[in-house]
Amino acid sequence: MNIPETKNPRIVVIGGGFGGISFLNQLRSIEAQIVLFDRHNYHTFQPLLYQVSTAGLEPDSIAYPLRKVFRKNRDFHFRMAEVNNIDTASKTIETSIGNLSFDYLVIATGTRTNFFGNKNIEANSMPMKTVPQALDIRSLILQNIEKADRITSEAERRRLLNFVIAGAGPTGVELAGALAEFRKGILKNDYPELDENEMQVHLIEGSDRVLAPMSPQASKKSLQFLLNLGVKVHLNTLVKDYDGTTVITESENFDTATFIWAAGVTGAPVSGLDGDALLPRANRYKVNEFNEIEGFKGYYALGDIALMETKDYPKGHPQVAQPAIQQGRRLGKNMKRLLAGKSMEPFSYFDKGTMATIGRNKAVCDVKKMHFAGAFAWFLWMFVHLWFLVGFRNRVVTFFNWTYNYINYDRAARLIIRPFKGK
Repeated sequence: MNIPETKNPRIVVIGGGFGGISFLNQLRSIEAQIVLFDRHNYHTFQPLLYQVSTAGLEPDSIAYPLRKVFRKNRDFHFRMAEVNNIDTASKTIETSIGNLSFDYLVIATGTRTNFFGNKNIEANSMPMKTVPQALDIRSLILQNIEKADRITSEAERRRLLNFVIAGAGPTGVELAGALAEFRKGILKNDYPELDENEMQVHLIEGSDRVLAPMSPQASKKSLQFLLNLGVKVHLNTLVKDYDGTTVITESENFDTATFIWAAGVTGAPVSGLDGDALLPRANRYKVNEFNEIEGFKGYYALGDIALMETKDYPKGHPQVAQPAIQQGRRLGKNMKRLLAGKSMEPFSYFDKGTMATIGRNKAVCDVKKMHFAGAFAWFLWMFVHLWFLVGFRNRVVTFFNWTYNYINYDRAARLIIRPFKGK
């Protein structure tokens, strides 16, 4: 794979997400060779994937080249590849482009979609964890609306315009709100032959409230926002199956050509670290207060793939961006201390709050014991997401897109560039 030999310690990082980037940003002047592996050559700002899937943003607004992020780092090397296995005996990773030895290994592979063993749902539904998947959803949504505009069968038109989302966490709620606003702002203008009321957005949730990880106040306000937008919310409803035509639940069925699965995630571990380190139920590595994987000295895990048990978080930190960013920053500083012969400092999580947006001037925000909702929370949500986007260009482009959409009630990225042809 053409990685030069080195006399310095070699630090291998798997995954260019929030944790991996935050870790590497601390190592710009370190006397070590750094090698980053990722399946893609870009970092994805996952909180805004739903805007790509609903034609609010183009993918290059939320993706940034990994090589460009770290081009000022000393002795940094990026390789686009799949990491298939870790050989702990020889301290070597086995990848799709060859093998590489290491001195320190940092796993920041994040999560993958959890279908809970349902093969039909996995085969026929639309997940949204990557940019290509978000683009597939965008294409499918627009293709189905185009079909509905020309079809004569009323039943088939209703099926094409029936959009069903499973999972009322932040992703599901934000998707449902964006689709409802698409119906209100775009459908009547671009498709005058279609009845706006024919487009239905259903949000299915197995628990008794939306945004269950957030406060009851945020949950109640979000539900109100969704209902005001015309989203049909189905609580205490579990999805049992989807054959590509009909979503089957315990109480009712939904005929739909667009079923988006946002009902859960599971860790994405790398084969090789066996034993008690990998907790099978969560698919997360158990780590100590230094993010070191228990039982494997010199092996570390960050973010969603790491489970650090603390007094405040006995089941691990939430699988969102902030814990990954903060863990990566602390481990980066600790790595410099370790190489300098100093002791490492334990990680302590600072909860900056949780937020979700439901649509124009509609968002909820929990910050400790304070709860915000409405326009103020919406502007706060926009500011925070712009701040954490990687790259000045991405911030500018996203800001102008949002400004344009806000003023014109429009979504400029409704293009079928790459038609979705099914799985």
